Amino acid sequence: MDLNTVTDVVRHPHDPPGAQWRAGDAFLAGGTWLFSDQQSHLRRLIDLAPLGWDALTVEETGLEIGAMCTIRDLYALTPPSDWPAASLLGTSCEAFLASFKVWNSATVGGNICMSLPAGPMITMTVALEATYTLRAPDGSERTVDAADFVTGNNANILSPGEVLRKVDIPASALRKRHTHRRFTLTRLGRSTIFIVATQHRHDLLLTITAGTTHPVRMRFDSMPDADALAQRIDELPEELWFDDPNGSPDHRRHLAAHYAEDIRAEFSRGAS
Repeated sequence: MDLNTVTDVVRHPHDPPGAQWRAGDAFLAGGTWLFSDQQSHLRRLIDLAPLGWDALTVEETGLEIGAMCTIRDLYALTPPSDWPAASLLGTSCEAFLASFKVWNSATVGGNICMSLPAGPMITMTVALEATYTLRAPDGSERTVDAADFVTGNNANILSPGEVLRKVDIPASALRKRHTHRRFTLTRLGRSTIFIVATQHRHDLLLTITAGTTHPVRMRFDSMPDADALAQRIDELPEELWFDDPNGSPDHRRHLAAHYAEDIRAEFSRGAS
């Protein structure tokens, strides 16, 4: 879609790109959402592509993902054989409601910063205990837990001119046992709920997304029984559950409880 209110595009931004920030600006990453709808509040785009933040770096300590890494490149990654949970990278890419054409342009950082409940890169990074490096307009950086970044539907902690620079996933999370459950109204539809669980020995880390306005991560030091797990989900506030044509809050709460118990049973069978 033509953005007919945009009068300028910064093709060669400084690093940090937010140093040029002013009202009416937007950062341009893949642009797959930005050009899909009217953006009448925008006057200028700051193109992040020339900064080259697109690397995927595999190290002993984990995986570093540049914010401009495309979904296509993430999906093509061949991880170390001792990272079983790295299969969640591909699973999350496949959860996109998007064609291969979108995969070629859409970026990991763009999906995270859109901060939609069904953003699969949010699911992936929260479940795998990632941290985000944010770069401020003055060049300073801060590191935040992925679980603390999204605050609501299309809302996050970024300040004006602040940008997501990279994502770091620790190797310890990638070496965990894992499973997931995802529900959609149609086979290739938007996620109504997307739950990921990881386990090291006898603990449980359960991440609920898509059905909630922001990610919910529940940590148990040991495997809970069915009643304890159901109670934790039941205690989540009513306003947390997302409401849209893909599912009502009651439906999503029901799915969360059902899939969480299914996951608990699966992990418990494996432990025995």
